[in-house]
Amino acid sequence: MPISLQALEVVDLDQQTQMVFELDGSVMRCVRDQNGNHVIQKCIECVPQEKIQFIISAFYGQVVPLSTHPYGCRVIQRVLEHCDDEKTQNIMMDEILQAVCTLAQDQYGNYVVQHVLQHGKPQERSAIICKLAGQIVKMSQQKFASNVIEKCLTYGSAEERQILINEMLGSTDENEPLQFSHMYVETYLQAMMKDQFGNYVVQKVLETCDDQNRELILSRIKTHVTSLKRYTYGKHIAARVEKVIAAG
Repeated sequence: MPISLQALEVVDLDQQTQMVFELDGSVMRCVRDQNGNHVIQKCIECVPQEKIQFIISAFYGQVVPLSTHPYGCRVIQRVLEHCDDEKTQNIMMDEILQAVCTLAQDQYGNYVVQHVLQHGKPQERSAIICKLAGQIVKMSQQKFASNVIEKCLTYGSAEERQILINEMLGSTDENEPLQFSHMYVETYLQAMMKDQFGNYVVQKVLETCDDQNRELILSRIKTHVTSLKRYTYGKHIAARVEKVIAAG
């Protein structure tokens, strides 16, 4: 690469600008290159946005394919961190939200969604959780999306967490007859507890929820502890529950 990463950090703005212009016309090629992506990341970190707008503009309309690329996903995360002008943020978030369910399940895209959940604005986090609602149980049993659901539980508000918990408990309507709700509780929760990824989501729920929800979920799980021990992944949650019960 013609640009030195170290030089970008130490030269003055005029020299930085001159160096950055060498990338004009080859931004996307650099992003997808094993070494070039580090140069693009460094430009985003070190150079004022007005001097690298041609780099940022190259990503408009390409956020989803870049987010599902092993190097592109890192570059998109740097843009989210360092480019704070409203236009760029809105474009990036609009594109991410349009494909958030696909990204959450992707081996690289899930990191972009997790990044927004952890570092983004509250309304961006809410928008993601809103898009994922209705698919929480399915997502919890998918290798990459389960990590996204755990981040939703960790960084979501109490209200947002409740949406996720209600879905896992099958009680989407507060006025549902209890026995109807209970019928689904065991189906969803049991499926998640036995699942190699879902069991970690249930553990995260127990870790992040309020006392009332914890008591409700534990009372549902207690009746299945013995049968859970027969499953490879059910053992994890059974041990966790027994530990919580023993602690009182």
